[in-house]
Amino acid sequence: MTAPTVIIHNDITGPAVELVKARHGDVDVIACETYEDLPGLVAQSDAEIVYTVRFAGTSGFPRQALVESPCVKWVAVGGSGTDHLAPWDNSNVTVTNSAGVAAEMMAQYVLGGMLHFSLNLPAFMAAKNRRQWTAGKVEPLTGKTVLVIGLGKTGQAVAAISKAMGMRTIGVRANPQAVPNADEVHHFERLPDLWHQADYIAVCVPLLPATRKLIDSAAFAAMQKTAVVIDVSRGGVIDGTALIAALEGGQIRGAVLDVFETEPLPADSPLWAMDNLVLTPHCSSIYDGWELKSVEMFCDNLDRYRRGEPLHNVVDPERGY
Repeated sequence: MTAPTVIIHNDITGPAVELVKARHGDVDVIACETYEDLPGLVAQSDAEIVYTVRFAGTSGFPRQALVESPCVKWVAVGGSGTDHLAPWDNSNVTVTNSAGVAAEMMAQYVLGGMLHFSLNLPAFMAAKNRRQWTAGKVEPLTGKTVLVIGLGKTGQAVAAISKAMGMRTIGVRANPQAVPNADEVHHFERLPDLWHQADYIAVCVPLLPATRKLIDSAAFAAMQKTAVVIDVSRGGVIDGTALIAALEGGQIRGAVLDVFETEPLPADSPLWAMDNLVLTPHCSSIYDGWELKSVEMFCDNLDRYRRGEPLHNVVDPERGY
């Protein structure tokens, strides 16, 4: 099989290019570090494979150059989400993701969000800023219930770390079946019966037509007033307007958000000023070494591709994972 041309598309490409060349020395590897340059580079190089990271948000992402190109046969996404490429025809192009590359880190992020509220850290920080020694207490996670929305690799990692903390774990997925560390697994249709059971809700599901605004005003109304929602999925799974109303109206205790419907979050968003909200800039999967780990996964898949074997982590365009 003739060595394919591979484009590495990221804001910093040097380490990834070096790694691919070290693993596949005969492959022509081309670097691209902007959204604007990718379409021309794909056409000029007649590249068969593109490894790509959504490094500057969805707006302006050159999806057509990838999924509608006459030459690109495989798009390898460096992260887990692929909604920025949808729709695509899988008879013309194969899309894979790097699901699992940050599952453990994202689970730790979710745990940190739960501890932020269970340890009452906002109140203690406020007292510290006032130089005030106050009476206080903390509450254990042991015995609390976490509802995990989406039991892919990230959701399963959340279930595992929650179970290790002595929590009751309930999960929902499109195809309900037993999952390690999940005490119960239900279909999404059961969510109206589950919202009120959860002390913490971890949102780990991909953004699909079926999951867009999955968590809406009716969901917030059904939750406990002490519930905390932690979102590491994609902006749009939670109805932003409903979330703001729930936080302002005290329908829930608080939220931890790493993803937003518009990114970067606009400066005039009311979310910035909310004391019962932890807000981070879509970084729950970003840790030292994640990119090279993702490229290693890509190189393993490139081995399979060149041997004519089935690829790992192929994404179904209809299911989104």
